[in-house]
Amino acid sequence: MNIGFIGTGRMGNPMASNLIKAGHKLTVHDANPEATARLVTELGATYAGTPAEACAGADFVFTSLPGPADVESVALRPDGVLAGLEGSAVYIDLSTNAPSMVRKLHKTFADKGFAMMDAPVSGGEEGAIAGTLTVMVGGDKAVFDRAEPVLKGLGRTIYYCGGIGNGSVTKLANNLSSVINGIGLGEVLTMGVKAGVDLKVLAEVIGASTGASQRLIRKFPIYLFKGNFKPGFAAALSAKDTRLALELGEEMGVPMAAGALARQTLEEVLARGWGGDDSDSIIRLQEERAGVQLRLPE
Repeated sequence: MNIGFIGTGRMGNPMASNLIKAGHKLTVHDANPEATARLVTELGATYAGTPAEACAGADFVFTSLPGPADVESVALRPDGVLAGLEGSAVYIDLSTNAPSMVRKLHKTFADKGFAMMDAPVSGGEEGAIAGTLTVMVGGDKAVFDRAEPVLKGLGRTIYYCGGIGNGSVTKLANNLSSVINGIGLGEVLTMGVKAGVDLKVLAEVIGASTGASQRLIRKFPIYLFKGNFKPGFAAALSAKDTRLALELGEEMGVPMAAGALARQTLEEVLARGWGGDDSDSIIRLQEERAGVQLRLPE
């Protein structure tokens, strides 16, 4: 397939790499041309100077961008995605986006005769590199069936979540759940360690019991428990996703008390200057307050 890929940053770059490795021909664009260099010089991608140029001749066009405003701009500006799509090309947004924005763009693209899907991903930079992301897709089922073989180049598990915007709803629900879970784990782990239980024992028992979660089993051992806050998923992005989730809750009239606490915690993380660090930085606040560090020996 001929694929246009726009946004080759921390997540986009490895995702684009995996699409090339899956046998697709990519044309890539990023606001920072240096972000495309490896894809072009080492993997044979073609560089495009604008989003529209990246769409020329493409069967599918992907965007992987920081947030709703970025997606809207890249999609609709005069040299953007909509201006460059041709024929039966499908536009797929991989960003963590606001469902309302996705649905607005979907209508605009449909009015011009083009299909759009939202397909946010979960699994962090490690999953993007390994090609093991979970992909949550919203859009027309027939379009999903057409795109699924290409999406399998990005992730191990592809979920069809329903109509347009449902991929984004699912992603926001997942990310907010992860933050809330992380804050709760920080409390119970500092409590247990301060009360005399070895962290390794405590984490293993909870990980094998009803308190288990992917954050405890898979993420903490790589980040928090090693004192490694180099971002796999930056706290600033987690704060953005939490804000989008709370905005969705407000739109739906759903009380979000735990989500509000998560937002408040992330705002404090950002105020500390940790926005560029990994999202496990939410636990650093609890460690300070409890006087306990949650670290395991190498």
